[in-house]
Amino acid sequence: MRLICYPTTTVEPELRPAPQARQWMDELPESFAYRCLPLVIANMHGWEILSPCAFTATWNGGRSKNDITISDLDGEEMQPTTHFGSGVLTFHTGYLVRTEPGYNLWVQGPVNRPKDGIHALTGIIETDWSPYTFTMNWLFTRPNHPVRFEKGEPFCAFYPMPRGMTESFQPEIRSMDEEPDTREQFEAWSQARRTFNLDLLEPESDARKNKWQKDYYRGYRPDGREGLAEHQTKVRPRPFKDKR
Repeated sequence: MRLICYPTTTVEPELRPAPQARQWMDELPESFAYRCLPLVIANMHGWEILSPCAFTATWNGGRSKNDITISDLDGEEMQPTTHFGSGVLTFHTGYLVRTEPGYNLWVQGPVNRPKDGIHALTGIIETDWSPYTFTMNWLFTRPNHPVRFEKGEPFCAFYPMPRGMTESFQPEIRSMDEEPDTREQFEAWSQARRTFNLDLLEPESDARKNKWQKDYYRGYRPDGREGLAEHQTKVRPRPFKDKR
């Protein structure tokens, strides 16, 4: 499967596989957020585009394009714009992206990188045929609050997804009574979780020593059976290769 990025500007923002690490996760006590496998897998899902310049952006609450000011600019190339107004900050990605036939591109802000005062908007683009570039847009969430982007900071993340995948699902609500094994496993997990959380209050307990339950992280059911042979603890997107 190919994923192609064609540069469209003389300055080419850096592209990279999304990394596992997040500063806010590193700074938590014992970096405990890395114990959450769904969070870690999402961190590494896809690729990121990095800002080629540093800047500070501030929105005064107005609807005009001129109501966003960009200051403290470090680098003149590929700086963001205020194309839409209404508190929307716009980045040009510097690439035309092409996916395999039948695949769209999910485009969003960098995963699990919260930014105070501004929120990344998400879009889905038909990149298997489109000769059009797209922009990455962020919406200010409060006025008069300076927002800083550093040079080399990711401002966009993306990954391909099959077109029509969402419509292909048949959503259902069912009773677990129809799946006795599922109910048994769920109830065993629920009881184990309650017991573990109570034991955490005891200084000398095994739960206090273990710190967290690792069954899901290791890919095992509550009864010790392997849940899935292809269980993932890491995602490794390949880096882009320059084929020019």
